[in-house]
Amino acid sequence: MKKLYVVGIGPGEKEGMTFAAWEAIAGCDILVGYTKYVELVKPLFPDKAVFQTGMMKEVDRCQKALELAQSGKTITLVCSGDSGIYGMAGLIYELAPSFPEVEIKIVSGVTAASSGAALLGAPLTHDFAVISLSDLLTPWDKIEKRLINSAEAGLSIVLYNPASHRRADYLQRACDILMRVLPGETVCGIARNIGRDGESSQVLTLAQLRDTEADMFCTVFIGNETTKNIDGKMVTPRGYRNV
Repeated sequence: MKKLYVVGIGPGEKEGMTFAAWEAIAGCDILVGYTKYVELVKPLFPDKAVFQTGMMKEVDRCQKALELAQSGKTITLVCSGDSGIYGMAGLIYELAPSFPEVEIKIVSGVTAASSGAALLGAPLTHDFAVISLSDLLTPWDKIEKRLINSAEAGLSIVLYNPASHRRADYLQRACDILMRVLPGETVCGIARNIGRDGESSQVLTLAQLRDTEADMFCTVFIGNETTKNIDGKMVTPRGYRNV
C-alpha cells in the first residue's frame, strides 16, 4: 500500500508526542521533514532513513514525500506541533491530485498554543484566536486587521512566529497595534522553547511585552479583559463561578 503519514510531533520531546505519532514514525520506511524537526525526532529512531530539507523548501519537501510514497515506500512527513496548524497537511493535499494512488493519513499533534498555555497556566479556557506574525505568506496589513478585530471581539490571542532576525520588531509592532484597543495592563505571557532545552515561561503585562525580546522559538499569549495573573499564572476564566 502506498501510504503517506503527515504527523504532528508536538513540542519535540518524546513525552509531548501522541501514541499515533510515535506509531506512524516507527512504522515508516523513510522519515521526511524540515531539518530541525528531523533532528528532534531522529535520536528516538536512530536507524530510520531520512530525507530532510532546510527552511523555505516546503514544496520540495512535500513533493519528495509524495514521490517516495508513490514508489511504494511508507513515508512519514513530520511537522512541529500539529500537522494541520501552520503545518504541511494543507500543502500535501494541494499536491496530492498528481499522486492519486497515495493514501494520505493526517496525524494530529499538540500545537504550541496548547503546550505553551499549559506552561503559563490556563490562558485559553475561553474563546481565542491564533495569529502568525510572519508576513512571508500573509501581508502585514491583513495581520494588523486580524489583530485589531480579535482584540475588539474580546478574544484571547496566541501569536505564532512573533519575531526573527529579519522581523526583529514585529512583536513590538503587534503590541502597539493591540494597545489601540487593549490597556497596557492586559495580562500576557511568553512560552519559550516548549518541550526543549531552555524551556521557560513568563507572565507580564502588554506594556512590558512590547519591550521584551522574542524569537521564532517563542509563543506569545495576549489575554482578554477577564484574564488574570493568579500567583504568577496566566488565567482566563470561563465564567463557571458566575453561573
